Amino acid sequence: MILPKERDPRFITIRRGGSLTDADHQLLALWAASCAEHVLPLFESMQPNDLRPRQAIAQIRAWVKGEITTTQARAAGGHAMAAARVLRGAARHAAFAAGQAAVVAHVAAHELGAAAYAIKAVQAAAPKNECQSAGQRECQWQRNQLPDAIRELVLDDQRRRNAICWSVFDC
Repeated sequence: MILPKERDPRFITIRRGGSLTDADHQLLALWAASCAEHVLPLFESMQPNDLRPRQAIAQIRAWVKGEITTTQARAAGGHAMAAARVLRGAARHAAFAAGQAAVVAHVAAHELGAAAYAIKAVQAAAPKNECQSAGQRECQWQRNQLPDAIRELVLDDQRRRNAICWSVFDC
């Protein structure tokens, strides 16, 4: 479980009673897509003919542009996660990252799911004695991609949810 029991109003859109603007919601989606895309080769090297994770990342970007609905993006996320379920290791985590990125359209707080699964993918791909340092490098790479407008929100979310996201945000 990577979502807290109680939803943080900072990740609920204004129209649903929270404080998240559409612009920041879109930035969260794009950041999650970047995190997932960064590790996508770990999936594609194992499943080169399965396009579901790549399509999920494309769908969240299309959602940001207003080209598809939230429901379509969420469905693409579900398809990417279905691709993950039959796998193990880095490929599985990379597909889950893509799925989590796509469902940010539906629930903004999934942004950390995409990031956490991407870190898990890198850790799983690394030699045993380099897992932790590989994860820390990926975490730092992700932080370097954060737009200024959402940087503090995401960093605070990482601090708050680190324990339920496998403690991968200790970078």
